[in-house]
Amino acid sequence: MTTNPFLPFQNLESDRLVLRRLTSDDIQEVYALKSDPKIMEYIPRPLVTNLDEAMAHITMINDKIDTGEGINWAITLKPSNKLLGIIGHYRIKWEHYRSEIGYMLLPEAYGKGIATEAVQLICDYGFNHMKMHSLEGIIDPKNLASAKVLEKSGFVKEAHLKENEFYEGRFLDTVIYSKLKDK
Repeated sequence: MTTNPFLPFQNLESDRLVLRRLTSDDIQEVYALKSDPKIMEYIPRPLVTNLDEAMAHITMINDKIDTGEGINWAITLKPSNKLLGIIGHYRIKWEHYRSEIGYMLLPEAYGKGIATEAVQLICDYGFNHMKMHSLEGIIDPKNLASAKVLEKSGFVKEAHLKENEFYEGRFLDTVIYSKLKDK
């Protein structure tokens, strides 16, 4: 990759949503997302414990955009600019034309089809702008809501890996969903 495919940064829009770049104005919502044990229940990452760590997360996301390593968007509901969640291409394997997507929402956005709509926007971006051949979503097998979002978005269950990750003293299973371009 010789040029950064993420610059200039592109907002994504549907009838209801705007996916935009995260800014320091999102710090409270990022803190709310990343510090809540219930929201983070199925995401094996440490909880954010203060606003400095929330800002560091925003900075890390934007640094990855600037270097072409990954791209994430703030999920907002029109006409508001308030962050309701984060979604993006977290791990990109350019050489394999495959990207892992991920997303998280604040509870106020649950059950409204927002995640599914946002996933569809970033799938279109992944296939048409990034030129990916396949996308994957890797989830905790107990995260039934996320499985439903992926299935509604055309992903199929590809694998259930037993105890393949070690986090906080225990082994965790993961399930891989995938979607091929034009499928």
